[in-house]
Parts: sequence; C-alpha cells; structure tokens
Amino acid sequence: MEQGKTIDQLDIGEKASLTKQITESDVLLFAEVTGDKNPIHLDPEYARQSRFKERIAHGMLTASLISAVLGNRLPGPGNIYVSQSLEFKAPVKLGDVITAEVEVIEKIPERNRVRLRTVCRNQDGTVVLEGEAVVLPRRS
Repeated sequence: MEQGKTIDQLDIGEKASLTKQITESDVLLFAEVTGDKNPIHLDPEYARQSRFKERIAHGMLTASLISAVLGNRLPGPGNIYVSQSLEFKAPVKLGDVITAEVEVIEKIPERNRVRLRTVCRNQDGTVVLEGEAVVLPRRS
C-alpha cells in the first residue's frame, strides 16, 4: 500500500495539485450524498433568476477536491485532515475545469502538524476558493 510523506519528508514550498472538470453528474451525485438540494445547484429556472444566471456547483464539492489532493498526493495516504478554512471567491459553473492545489507553508514538528495553503482555480486561472489546511502527516 502506498504511504504518504512524513513531516521530515515534506519541504516548505512543496506543492501538489489535481485537475477535474465539474460535470452535471458530479453536482447531482453530490446533492444526493450530502442532501444539499439547494435549487441554485439543481433547478435551471431558479438559477436563471439568481445573481449567477445559471446553475453553480456546491462550494463544498469544489472544496472536496482539496481533500483529494491531501489524501492522495500531498502529504498523501495516512495523513489526518485536522482543519480547513475556506473563502469562496467565485462561482464554479457546470463544465468548469478546476485545479485544486496545496502548498506546504509551515511545519510544526513538535506537534506533527503541517499547515498548507489551499487554492482552487478555474480554467481561466480565476481563484474560486482559497484557504488553509492543517494535517497530521503519517508517522514514520
């Protein structure tokens, strides 16, 4: 089984990312799994009357891409996600291609914690979400 990095194996400034297109299916499945059936996500007529003029993806669907980077790439398998701050900057529309990136910004060895900058951008480079995460990397 693949192992993620330990705190000693992580470097300040180290980055990892993943890119995913947000589809109709993603939004519908996320609504079913979470129970968040806000019509801004599901109802085209309702969404046309909104400030966005069209359906948008759930903010937490976008944020979940950060979890995928942390769990699979950096620090990777075996880390524990402790906290996350989020600021939603722009809507994610169906069909948008989102790149979620994490960057190591601080190591706290005495507590085996790592702080990471988290950001999601769309295909145009627009920041749609930013924040910070704290994880406990796997122990050696």
